[in-house]
Amino acid sequence: MSRARNRDLIHRHRTVAFSCAVFVAAMVGVAYASVPLYDWFCRTTGFGGIPLVAKESPAAPIARKITVRFDGNVAGGLPWTFAPEKNEIELAIGETVLFHYVAKSQGARETVGIASYNVSPPEAASYFNKIQCFCFTDQKLSPGERVDMPVVFFVDPAIDEDAEFKSLRVITLSYTFFPSKRMPDPLAAASGDTRVR
Repeated sequence: MSRARNRDLIHRHRTVAFSCAVFVAAMVGVAYASVPLYDWFCRTTGFGGIPLVAKESPAAPIARKITVRFDGNVAGGLPWTFAPEKNEIELAIGETVLFHYVAKSQGARETVGIASYNVSPPEAASYFNKIQCFCFTDQKLSPGERVDMPVVFFVDPAIDEDAEFKSLRVITLSYTFFPSKRMPDPLAAASGDTRVR
């Protein structure tokens, strides 16, 4: 084999190896970025039943009414009760509403929870706007502590112009509390070390 051909073959192998390394690095980057990008996409579009976050209320409500049902759940590992004050309310579309959930710790030590939420039907999430919410931030409860957790929201009047939702009468807002990754370590707490792990 000639030296020129050997050099050409080595160059091609290096090019393929470099291309593979760049591809692997790009895939690792995409894997790390996929969760925040997916979260941003859902919050921006309402995809997957994730309600939009609004900065301000609509100018005025419209005449059409809609019922919003509320659901509250607690995942295993968090010794809380968590429920809405009421199971449902009726409101005018575009009306800004302050609603409360109630959480109470049944634990013998301080516990930390974090809530995720969704809207059903999922397609309606792009019209369900929250102005204030307790979700996605750690909520800390002492033993026996009871806390009101407010959510301020409205249903965008633009839903009335969407033919797909002309017959929609009920939207459900559901929250589930999970133990936070910042939950105090029970073994450390027993020894007097209350640092969050």
